[in-house]
Amino acid sequence: MLVPDPNVVRKLLTDYASLRIAFAERSNPSTARELEDVSYTLCVLMGTTGVHDAVAKADALL
Repeated sequence: MLVPDPNVVRKLLTDYASLRIAFAERSNPSTARELEDVSYTLCVLMGTTGVHDAVAKADALL
């Protein structure tokens, strides 16, 4: 089984958290799209179908 690079996972988690905050503060299409892209990438990298599972697996990896 391939293990994702922890540095990449850490960057994605940071981006995900920052975008969640930005989206909560000012919901706009640009931020929503960025959040969707980061969420999708995190799911693919962690081999999950949901972002909550991806975050949990990423936390466990780190």
